[in-house]
Amino acid sequence: MLEDKLARWNKVKEVCLRCRACPLAARRTNVVFGEGVLESKVMFVGEGPGEQEDLQGRPFVGPAGQLLDRMLAAIDLDRNKNAMICNIVKCRPPGNRTPTPEEGQKCLPFLRAQVDIVRPRIIVCLGATAVRHIIDPEAFITRVRGQWLERKGFWITATYHPAALLRDPSRKAEAWADLKSIRDKIKELGL
Repeated sequence: MLEDKLARWNKVKEVCLRCRACPLAARRTNVVFGEGVLESKVMFVGEGPGEQEDLQGRPFVGPAGQLLDRMLAAIDLDRNKNAMICNIVKCRPPGNRTPTPEEGQKCLPFLRAQVDIVRPRIIVCLGATAVRHIIDPEAFITRVRGQWLERKGFWITATYHPAALLRDPSRKAEAWADLKSIRDKIKELGL
């Protein structure tokens, strides 16, 4: 089973590495495909790679990634043990701008394939871009964060992107409440 998942993951990753479907591909240093445990029951989905992620080819490795790692550790999750981390877009938008809806749509098949391979029970949207692509194009992170919805066998929730928390630490209390809700859902589902 794990060998099959790994083979499928690598096949999709190879296609992603060659992708030129949108202008983001022209400026990237690396494709940032995703990282974590293929049999994880929890997947975190962010917006897209920043400068450090583009340089290293790994998601969430800059300051926001360091905060995300601490957030995960607070609820007994770890990208190397029991979590998966991906992004809506796999290439860095210029100047770390928000990906356009079109760029997100071009990359969405890769995220859908990742979800299909990993089959997490819980998907956590990190920030507004993930919310708009996964939950509802008209949704606002401030209105949907901390709520749960079940869709196609997945439990989906949202919290603030770690980069937003670094810019506005006053939202950390709300993010902590969201993390505790994720921890409770993990326990409720027996994961």
